[in-house]
Amino acid sequence: MTLRINAPDLAFAVFLVALGALALGLASPLSVGTAAAMGPGYVPRGLAMLIMVYGAVLGVRALFSGRQPLPSVELRPLLLIFGAVALFAILLPIIGLALTSFVLVLCAGFAAYDVRFRENAVAAVTLAAFAVALFVMALGLPIQVWPW
Repeated sequence: MTLRINAPDLAFAVFLVALGALALGLASPLSVGTAAAMGPGYVPRGLAMLIMVYGAVLGVRALFSGRQPLPSVELRPLLLIFGAVALFAILLPIIGLALTSFVLVLCAGFAAYDVRFRENAVAAVTLAAFAVALFVMALGLPIQVWPW
């Protein structure tokens, strides 16, 4: 049997195992308890192990699922998504949740090459309204909605 490595799946499997190991390490000081009296480390450890097992299964499957190289890294989507996250952190305290969400969705939407401005703007307005409705109205979080 020859190895026909699927590199993207294998890379994701390594990421999942590493993430699970990190979570397991961070949850190690917490007491586990028992199934009847769960401690604060019971669920985090269980989820960490579940993520690691899923990563291992995905990794084994990636070794035999067909040769596929890693795709090349595109700079435009990468920079626009990182820029959107940075804009959110910078703009939220200045212009509020509604306008920040609108700008964030516009910026992140242009990471796709086939985006249309009108569709992106409609999505930005819809998601900004949803963010305000969810976080401010439904959950009652004390977040500034507008700059005034």
